[in-house]
Amino acid sequence: MAWYDEAVFYHIYPLGMTGAPRENSYGEPVERLNKLLPWISHIKNIGCNAIYIGPLFESVGHGYETTDYKKLDSRLGTNDTLKNFVAECHKQEVKVIFDGVFNHTGRDFFAFKDIKANRENSRYKDWYCNVNFWGNNSFNDGFGYENWGGYDLLAKLNQKNPEVINYICDVIRFWVSEFDVDGIRLDAADVLDFDFMKSLRRTANEVKPEFWLMGEVIHGDYNRWANADTLHSVTNYNLHKALYSGYNDHNFFEIAHTVKRLYDMGGSRPDGLKLYNFVDNHDVERITTKLNSKAGFAPVHIMLYTLPGVPSIYYGSEFGIEGKKGHGAAADEPLRPELIYDDWVKKAEDDEYVKFVTALGNIRQQVKALSYGDYKELMLTNRQYAYSRTYQGSSVIVMVNNDDNPYTINVPANGEYVGALSGRKVSARGNLSAEIAGNSGEIWVPETSAKLDIPVVEVPKVEEVVKPVVVEKVEPVIASAVEEKLEVVDAEVIETKNEDIEILDKVGAAKTLNLNKPYEEMTIEELQEVIIGKMRKNGPVTDRMMKDVTDNTHHGSLVTWAKSF
Repeated sequence: MAWYDEAVFYHIYPLGMTGAPRENSYGEPVERLNKLLPWISHIKNIGCNAIYIGPLFESVGHGYETTDYKKLDSRLGTNDTLKNFVAECHKQEVKVIFDGVFNHTGRDFFAFKDIKANRENSRYKDWYCNVNFWGNNSFNDGFGYENWGGYDLLAKLNQKNPEVINYICDVIRFWVSEFDVDGIRLDAADVLDFDFMKSLRRTANEVKPEFWLMGEVIHGDYNRWANADTLHSVTNYNLHKALYSGYNDHNFFEIAHTVKRLYDMGGSRPDGLKLYNFVDNHDVERITTKLNSKAGFAPVHIMLYTLPGVPSIYYGSEFGIEGKKGHGAAADEPLRPELIYDDWVKKAEDDEYVKFVTALGNIRQQVKALSYGDYKELMLTNRQYAYSRTYQGSSVIVMVNNDDNPYTINVPANGEYVGALSGRKVSARGNLSAEIAGNSGEIWVPETSAKLDIPVVEVPKVEEVVKPVVVEKVEPVIASAVEEKLEVVDAEVIETKNEDIEILDKVGAAKTLNLNKPYEEMTIEELQEVIIGKMRKNGPVTDRMMKDVTDNTHHGSLVTWAKSF
């Protein structure tokens, strides 16, 4: 049992939370990271015992275009500022993991700058993928190179180059020796070289006991990344999507099916595949924005904290704040707002959302079955879902109700149980029967082990008008990515011949997709069509499944997804 097996994470995007400028002038350091010091006690109080924070290191803009892996971003302070932050977290018994952006660097990184200055004579020309001096790039440097996501600002590192591998492994060693960090979340792990990740895992095993590697992976067979040789865990985007859409569509079957598939993927063992679970983060809209009604906050978060995996709260979402993606270069800024501690700490004292999240965090830490227990589905309808987590012969039973009205849920059980949220007591004689309020839930703990130090809480009251449900088209569509914003547009299939697919886009121009080539050479829309085609071979493709594909506009992720079938 490692610390991360019982972790409840609090996710911080520091440049946003501290109100740092969008662009780095590389001037004198400003110690904005110190603004987060008082938040540590709040994080601890709401039941979190680990922080994922990043990106942290010197960069030119949003943080993922690294300039210097060994220097805290000037907009946040100095290395001593970061060292002090981690030390204070550890003093309050909170673990810390950093964002590791090792797939690509920014153009101000020393190796890339050397290529710009010395071109063919640069000793670093093999540090990046597919550098060629007969091409060009959007910055008009007179040479080409592979990037991430179509952005020349993000130059892709050659992860097969031994010098690059050694350099990044030395960065990890530096982070541990300098800052005493407890783990790393690997950005864009779904496009990292697997041998490269194995080197990182060997380094992780070397630098610190229980050093945790967690990777950002969108789709595919998570076992490819999370195993004994590569990473300990990956981001659970499958569950993230199922939780909000299952609630919005009154379709708990989607959630239960996703949970079963992932649990089976891990060998049907609670320790087989411990994924990093979340309902929102710095890249996706806030959960209260995605839900058709804020009433879904309670059942969705109950599931987040009680299903197999490691739960995480994104900063500010414990207050139920909204956050909708914008457009253009600043599209993610609404998801990454500044939060001033003095303003929010007062609100936390009486905030119903904070109280509810706090109760869930404390339950998670005190009830070991939620970290280590076997999972079993007990009851399922479109709007009701019950399951158990069994550990050392004792079962915790979770019930959630996705209806606006109360519903009595009956599941097989024996013994005396206490509701960890409500304090209610029930007796089960072969059957546990309990009425669950609308848009609510309960965590039933055996009375013999229910020595919980958790105050009774109420489900957060909802006063806002329910958002309308958007009815999507029924007929199949193909999506094409247009302009730099990668907006998704509808298209109509008009002819299919062999591996070429001809579509008619919105302006009526015929276009042919050639799918008879390696995935790496395909465009985003060609990859999307390949994935949709593979899905159709496995069964009916719903509008929601189609939208999942067309919403994904990351080339590397789509390649991985296509290969995963």
